[in-house]
Amino acid sequence: MRKLARDLGVDLHQVTATGRSGRITREDIHHLVEQRAAAPNTPGVPRDDVKRTPIRGVRKHIAEAMVESAFTAPHATEWVTVDVTRSLKLLERARADKAFAGVRLTPLCLVIKAALTAIARHPEINAKWDAAAGEILQYSDINLGIAAATPRGLIVPNIAAAQRLSLREIALALTDLIDQARAGRTPPERMRNGTFTITNIGVFGIDGGTPILNPGEAALLCFGQVRRTPWEHKGRVRLRGTTTLAMSFDHRFVDGELGSLVLRDIARFLERPELMVLHH
Repeated sequence: MRKLARDLGVDLHQVTATGRSGRITREDIHHLVEQRAAAPNTPGVPRDDVKRTPIRGVRKHIAEAMVESAFTAPHATEWVTVDVTRSLKLLERARADKAFAGVRLTPLCLVIKAALTAIARHPEINAKWDAAAGEILQYSDINLGIAAATPRGLIVPNIAAAQRLSLREIALALTDLIDQARAGRTPPERMRNGTFTITNIGVFGIDGGTPILNPGEAALLCFGQVRRTPWEHKGRVRLRGTTTLAMSFDHRFVDGELGSLVLRDIARFLERPELMVLHH
């Protein structure tokens, strides 16, 4: 009976049993299906035009990971709005340079570069909480996770040892990562051992949010849309390119000072991208 009910999309709790000792028969299940077809709009009668999607695969994994993170790590989130006009101009100059010919160079590439530079200055945030071992694990390599929306759901593949890459190499690695994710070809090794994550919600026209950490990771950076905003610049109000950065961190081992310093530095490097050369 259970298989028949599952195949027909029937909830056994809604079936009226007519069999011996209150048992549900095949006829009872088919009778409910016939009721649906005959009276799809009758209140109290389950409709048959509901799309049912089994919770499994990537979607199930995402749900379990997010619940684990949300109810295990005490999240704290901070925001800062940044004038990224200089970064946008730098991107324009880079796109015109022969060294970047054929390279998909986006604002996210500079956000990644700024985050990597800031993490290098504050390596304590490139860490994980290992509850089983009772240890905080701090990593030398930054395996940078990038949240990617795919037809199967949101996945977070990572760029291994991203701190070793130039801006051009970051752009190429990012393009490869996103293309693989959308095509459903992400290698299993890219889904393991991430240490810090960036999610770009700006591509959806969203300004900011409070992201949930990947389980175990210390922090996650949320990059909002870049928009033209009235902004005080050199004593005058002008239209400038601005964005909002939000960073969630695990308050068990990242205190407010460390979280604030990392977010401050990312913002500073995006406001004045030339500083990244000095701190490289």
